[in-house]
Amino acid sequence: MAERSKTADTVSAIGIDEIITGNLSKYPALPPGYYGQPKKGHLLFDACFESGNLGRVDHVTEFEYDLFIRPDTCNPRFRVWFNFTVENVKESQRVIFNIVNFSKTKSLYRDGMAPMVKSTSRPKWQRLPPKNVYYYRCPDHRKNYVMSFAFCFDREEDVYQFAYCYPYTYTRLQHYLDNLQKRNMDYFCREFLGCTVQQRQLDLLTITNPVNLRPGVQQKVVFITARVHPGETPSSFVCQGIIDFLVSPHPIAKVLRDHLVFKVAPMLNPDGVYLGNYRCSLMGFDLNRHWVDPSPWAHPTLHSIKQLIIEMYNNPKISLEFYIDIHAHSTMMNGFMYGNIFEEEERFQRQAIFPKLLCQNAEDFSFSSTSFNRDAVKAGTGRRFLGGLLDDTSYCYTLEVSFYSYIVGDTTFAVPYTEETYMKLGRNVARTFLDYYRLNTISERPLAPLSSTWKEKASSYRYGYNQSPGNNQAASKPQKKIQESPKENIHSP
Repeated sequence: MAERSKTADTVSAIGIDEIITGNLSKYPALPPGYYGQPKKGHLLFDACFESGNLGRVDHVTEFEYDLFIRPDTCNPRFRVWFNFTVENVKESQRVIFNIVNFSKTKSLYRDGMAPMVKSTSRPKWQRLPPKNVYYYRCPDHRKNYVMSFAFCFDREEDVYQFAYCYPYTYTRLQHYLDNLQKRNMDYFCREFLGCTVQQRQLDLLTITNPVNLRPGVQQKVVFITARVHPGETPSSFVCQGIIDFLVSPHPIAKVLRDHLVFKVAPMLNPDGVYLGNYRCSLMGFDLNRHWVDPSPWAHPTLHSIKQLIIEMYNNPKISLEFYIDIHAHSTMMNGFMYGNIFEEEERFQRQAIFPKLLCQNAEDFSFSSTSFNRDAVKAGTGRRFLGGLLDDTSYCYTLEVSFYSYIVGDTTFAVPYTEETYMKLGRNVARTFLDYYRLNTISERPLAPLSSTWKEKASSYRYGYNQSPGNNQAASKPQKKIQESPKENIHSP
């Protein structure tokens, strides 16, 4: 790498996080001492667009640039997501881009992950070749971890876009939901549940046979949420895969709609998504740590979702059977789940059934990576809080999917995820409810019994639970469903 200027070293010493406050807007990265109009080959960087993130660029040489991620708004701790464009390139211009201020040290870039790229003439996202990507601890940047990638621009007229992973914007979701609404399906309903701080809408979808929504009918509800962490874009593709399957004419989808009510909130943090944050909302909150007592003004989407869930919990005609919150993981392969730990061994083992069935249906889902915990740091998450609130017929999971790839079978061969394979995992999640409820009228088969291996694993988890300290959220669970209004109950579950 080229030697950096004393100015750049000084900036690194005082800390770049205090300097970066916004995204670059059509910023020309000019050589030091150059003051004229940008020439062809003087790269023009931009991140002032929806879900964009790039806070600063340092021109090291004509072949090398240091790039700085803008921290999440109102929270300098998180710097992972990037999404920016480059234009004014020369044909065959070769460059090295160094992303120099990641807030995480561990990364799938160590395991072959590569940034995404597309251009005006090639609008489909693709991964860069892993051989052109390097992840290392750099002495020039306070020994921070740096991800460098080499790239050759081949078309002068193109605008090139680079991103951490496949982007999935708030606008894309709105177009997708608008198109679903236009199909006028009687088993699909889109509701406006509330507004974000910046007045973007929180959508709630209900997918079921309308017969199930008649007054007095007993409902079995599956509640699914995604994108509480805005930079975890794979969760939106998985969620869309679930929705696509459930609204499809597939015979299994019809059976599921006849027997279950699916509630889906596909984007819990629209402001963070729009702003290009990685983990936080507009006001700098990690919403997935505020389920215990969400504020109607600081965490309005979370407050609305929690209020709805407690309404359903208090309704004797509704059995809230599943809560699944979809995320993406930055250091692990495959799809997998996190579940809760319960003192009752039977309940704990029943909780393992769904991920075990999903493992049978999805080649990219890892049952061995699925784990159950009650870490104190996770106490404010949806999975942990609702696991302590709901009764013993309800199961709450975090569904994680890798930002990068999955391992095929017993091999070590990593298959990079695509938008389509993320959505395929979603379709397989939906199909697994057929097996779980034994609704398979097409190919009858008994529910797989728990293996002795799993029983041993469950016992070891239970033993670890009895020994580990932490807040027992289950202790605050209501003893029975109460008929007070949600407003009275919302802060004292």
